[in-house]
Amino acid sequence: MEGTIFGYTEGQIAQFGLTFGVGAFILYMLFIVLNLARESKAGRFGTFILFLVLSFGMLGFLAKNVIKWVLGM
Repeated sequence: MEGTIFGYTEGQIAQFGLTFGVGAFILYMLFIVLNLARESKAGRFGTFILFLVLSFGMLGFLAKNVIKWVLGM
C-alpha cells in the first residue's frame, strides 16, 4: 500500500479532484453570474449576454471532457 492514500493512487485522487472539483467550481461560478445578473437588474437579454460572455471559458472545459469521453480516452 505504499504510495497510496486510503487505497487510491495520487493520479486517481488528482483525476477525481479535477473532474468533480472543477465541475463544482463551475457550478459556483454560474451561480455568481446569475446573482450578478439579478443584482444589476439586467433583464432577459442582459442576462443572456452575461452568461454568454462570462461562461464561455467554462464551455471549453466541458467540451474537453465530452470529447475525451466520446473518443474513449
